[in-house]
Amino acid sequence: MVLTPAEAKRKLVHMAVGSFALLLRFMTWRQAALMAVAAFFFNWHALPRLGGRGLWREADHGRGYPLGILLYPLAVLALVLVFHDELWKAAAVWGLLAIGDGMAAFFGLAAGGPRLPWNRDKSWAGFLAFVVFGTMAASVLAAWTLRLPLVAGASARILAVIVPAALVCALVESMPTTLDDNLTVPLVGAAAIALFSLAEPARLLEDPEAGPRLLLGLVVNGVIAMAARATSSLDTAGAVSAVIIGTAITAGLGLAGLLLMIAFFVLGSAATRLGHARKTARGIAQEKGGARGWRNAWANGSVPAVLALMAAMAPSELRAVFTLAYAAAVATAAADTCSSEVGKAYGDRTVVIATLQPAPPGTEGGVSLEGTLAAAAAAALVAAMGPVGRLYAWTLVPLVAVAGVLGSLAESVLGPVAERRGWMGNDVLNVLNTAFGAAIAVLMLRVLS
Repeated sequence: MVLTPAEAKRKLVHMAVGSFALLLRFMTWRQAALMAVAAFFFNWHALPRLGGRGLWREADHGRGYPLGILLYPLAVLALVLVFHDELWKAAAVWGLLAIGDGMAAFFGLAAGGPRLPWNRDKSWAGFLAFVVFGTMAASVLAAWTLRLPLVAGASARILAVIVPAALVCALVESMPTTLDDNLTVPLVGAAAIALFSLAEPARLLEDPEAGPRLLLGLVVNGVIAMAARATSSLDTAGAVSAVIIGTAITAGLGLAGLLLMIAFFVLGSAATRLGHARKTARGIAQEKGGARGWRNAWANGSVPAVLALMAAMAPSELRAVFTLAYAAAVATAAADTCSSEVGKAYGDRTVVIATLQPAPPGTEGGVSLEGTLAAAAAAALVAAMGPVGRLYAWTLVPLVAVAGVLGSLAESVLGPVAERRGWMGNDVLNVLNTAFGAAIAVLMLRVLS
């Protein structure tokens, strides 16, 4: 895709509309919601009659309506409704959507430069532009809506929330997907803002044990990564990624938290090698002889790493919740990996869970009895490592294990549709199902409490 005059005009309008976020300082949430509804009907009926068809993309002309232009005000409406008591969060995500996404397009399409390793159609220039300009816009809008002076203290508190949210949204914007950015960026941005606003970084920074945990994490994870590289369980990039992820987990939850990730790695590696000859003969074996790369590491470890750090930075009453969510995310990764690998090797009858139709082993969305039993066993074993490290009580092991199995099944349900329509690839699905597992655990804990 190139920056055509029509696309440049579309992005300029996209960013200019973000200036309406300044009005959130003076509006109630009901007034803001009415503004978004009015904008939707304006974009739907009035804008095309006022020359707005010039902003339509080729696909919009084919379907007869401008999908992204209609999604934009609906996204703002959803933000206002979700954050009706904290409109500064809606303003911040609106800033990420308007300015971050818009500047990413201008810099990415106009400047070009080195390509992103996970999407060759996107560039580092666009990615960095999203982070920098999105952070600036979201921070200013948040402070403006909160009526805060832009002094060092206020800015630091806001930036602690906005910067990680901008990084997450930039990653989402840069992913290869057919989903519209006006849907994905505000959806993920809202979740990120809600999550990171719970963090109190001072708790981690002022923890006297944080430094020693960090150094211990580097050493322990470095040794594990070298051993994994020597046994071809990880390639070089995967080993480096594992050190970063494992160190973050150790910094947040200590060796007790890392124990769960080690259990996942051992179980996943064993399941990958189990029946490898049979999987190779079927043409569905893990590539590179079973060695996992950086994509696998981040797909399964990014959500657990974030949750482990959140556990260290969250208020004391939420630390146990984030710890349980972390355990469930790791249990989900273990259940998904073991289910897939065992099912591909030994599954006698595989069915697509969404349709219950028979399918060959290795089919996206396919499940088998053997694979499902392996998922349950893997999730239970990982969950049991929590009480061993005194992270939570033995009575919570079933909750973590069930959340892990349910999270892994979410990919089986969503995967076939998502990959067929180009919404997301397998790596993004793995990130999503670990997040699902964590969310399911929190929901179950809330219901049981």
